[in-house]
Amino acid sequence: MAENLSQSQIDDLLKKMQSGGKQETVEVEEPASKVKEYDFTSPKKFTKDQLNSLSNLYDGFSRVVASYYTSILRDLCEVSVVQIEEQRYYEFSNALPDNTLVAMMDFKPQEPNYDETVIMMELASSFGYLLIERLMGASGDVYLPDRDYTDIELTILRTVLDRVSEYLQEAWRNYFAVSTEMRGIETNGRMIQAFAPQDVVVIITMEINSGNFSCTSNICMTAENLDVIIASFSTKFARASKQQAPEREKAKKDLVMDYLKQSDLVVEAVLDQCQMSFNDVLQLQVNDVIALNKRIDSDICVTVDGVPWYNARLGESKMKKAVKLIDTIDM
Repeated sequence: MAENLSQSQIDDLLKKMQSGGKQETVEVEEPASKVKEYDFTSPKKFTKDQLNSLSNLYDGFSRVVASYYTSILRDLCEVSVVQIEEQRYYEFSNALPDNTLVAMMDFKPQEPNYDETVIMMELASSFGYLLIERLMGASGDVYLPDRDYTDIELTILRTVLDRVSEYLQEAWRNYFAVSTEMRGIETNGRMIQAFAPQDVVVIITMEINSGNFSCTSNICMTAENLDVIIASFSTKFARASKQQAPEREKAKKDLVMDYLKQSDLVVEAVLDQCQMSFNDVLQLQVNDVIALNKRIDSDICVTVDGVPWYNARLGESKMKKAVKLIDTIDM
């Protein structure tokens, strides 16, 4: 027997006949694939791990220099690393404003295999004037005068940046033997020709926040020898984390024990503990005798900072009450 069609099936057949039997197709949009552009004319020199190692180095530097800026500004100042990237020097130089503050620092590795180079530290001019105002005892309102720095102001900033250079040296010396020294201060970004335009440089961008003031600071380093330097201290610290010299490990443990030996601990000898009602405690008087559940010649417990450690016995030593340790209590 033929199967009877329902009314909905009949309606669908009529619609298909009217449309010529063609079925409507629904286009499904495929998710766009994530494509990252890569410039083969300017290949990257540093891996992600190498940039992370450099980021860890400048994280430590940012915390130290934030404390220094806080002492100058007399207000809480936070410095954090925002971005680390590599680019051509002309790209960094073209982005510098005409009126800026750039500290030129000599970067001198102590190993003869590496050449000396220059580190550029760029600060906003408004932040330079803010430092001067606070160091001169003023309220330190943020402003940007339409003039160049005076010789006295540059001398004050030179003193501040000398200290910043020392902090940068300490941050690097935790990873690599190097010395830094202030070379000079430039106030016109267009006049600085520290590197060739096509040289690859690494830009460390840091953000400075203090009260209602916020600005960015950029540190520019040439990539020459930098990839080898980063790889050297990355390998050194990786090996140090896996295996340490037994002598250094023993010296570290002895130092910790020396500090622990100077700690004060409370040692108590407890004969016994009893419970009494509050009413009985109120009726206690001088010369009353409280009976305990232990014999006078039984062992007692010796606690260290409230933790039971030893079994002991009561006695006398040189006409004084004393306890003799018998054994340790299993924890």
